Amino acid sequence: PADKATALRAGITAGARLWQAEAPVLRAIVENWRTEPRLTDLWLDQIQSFTDVTVAQITADPDATETLAGRDIAAVASSLTWLGEQLYYLAAAGTPPFDNEDVLIDTLLHIWTSSLYGKPSGSFGHSR
Repeated sequence: PADKATALRAGITAGARLWQAEAPVLRAIVENWRTEPRLTDLWLDQIQSFTDVTVAQITADPDATETLAGRDIAAVASSLTWLGEQLYYLAAAGTPPFDNEDVLIDTLLHIWTSSLYGKPSGSFGHSR
């Protein structure tokens, strides 16, 4: 979509719904990924794949690269990916306030748009 906030909302919503659909498996992974080397490698590879996609999206977006000028884009992308992983996990575990899908999505969208564009999602003029 042309509206960057709408595109981000769609991706965040898809992530939230995937985590809810696969909650038992994903919760088990997050709770145990440091206990078994193969699981550690699997999870780090998965997170890295999401981070790599985020880096590609950021570097292809002139507005985001302007906002992030002088910043380590890979570090920002990794931070956003890991933050999402933790909030999706909290939602899947039924932890308030993230057990409310709207709160989860709105919070992540605010963080992403503020980080990438220097303005909160409401500044884009979108509606849910």
